[in-house]
Amino acid sequence: MFTRRRMLGIGFAAGASALAYPTVLEPRWLDVTHTSLPNPHSAPTARILHLSDLHASWCVPWSLMEAAVRDGLAQHPDLICLTGDFVTDGLETDTNRYIRVLRTLSAAKPTFAVLGNHDGGSWSGERGGYSDYRAVERLLETAHVELLHNRSRQLDLASGRINLLGVGDYWSNEVDPRRAGQALVPTESTLALCHNPDAKDLLSPLPWQLMLCGHTHGGQVMIPFEGPRYAPVIDKRYVSGLNPYEDRYIYTTRGVGSLGGVRFGCRPEVTILEFPLLSR
Repeated sequence: MFTRRRMLGIGFAAGASALAYPTVLEPRWLDVTHTSLPNPHSAPTARILHLSDLHASWCVPWSLMEAAVRDGLAQHPDLICLTGDFVTDGLETDTNRYIRVLRTLSAAKPTFAVLGNHDGGSWSGERGGYSDYRAVERLLETAHVELLHNRSRQLDLASGRINLLGVGDYWSNEVDPRRAGQALVPTESTLALCHNPDAKDLLSPLPWQLMLCGHTHGGQVMIPFEGPRYAPVIDKRYVSGLNPYEDRYIYTTRGVGSLGGVRFGCRPEVTILEFPLLSR
């Protein structure tokens, strides 16, 4: 028999469940995605693990970051790329534990990173965060993660040689394509790392085939019939996933962490990409 008390109890439970899903369940429900770039010549490929927006903070548990690392490494990548926003408002966290998390990656495979707008610079400093990126730079260095801040380098993998190109944060006006491209070898396949996909036009003159980005959190909250509620980019074509740009591609991951600890219709992502290594 449905009494008034029972009906109220059912309503309360339904309301609690509705609140728990976007704040407790989905933000911790990792999605391991696999994407292969077009490879018409059947060239050998590099398997890339792409993680972004770890956002160490009160609302991103260690268990989520550790699970993302564990799930990513279980896919046996050749190369690991991290595209920024390691922190939110600063390293107000267990730095030693964070180093252990990142070192798990670098101990397994070559690991490279670029910085995001929360990691330091003018944008962050104006909002109470780091005015420079030395703290995050030290974190990465101690974890043996190589920072590509407006520079590039070659890397030999089992499947072939690859160029890696990384730039500074777009919102902090630290993208310097000229410096970043000085060491590029145009005959090799080139992978660009850039936190914010809106920087694509600045990098257009450089000879890359795939750019990896984060920053958007994939929209973080997807409203039915409206789309992403959180998408801090000008060009909304590059909010998430693999999308064409000119004669190449941009992949924007939904990221691991979040701002405010809320996700809806936009699960955190561990990204695996198969990137052809073409010599020209």
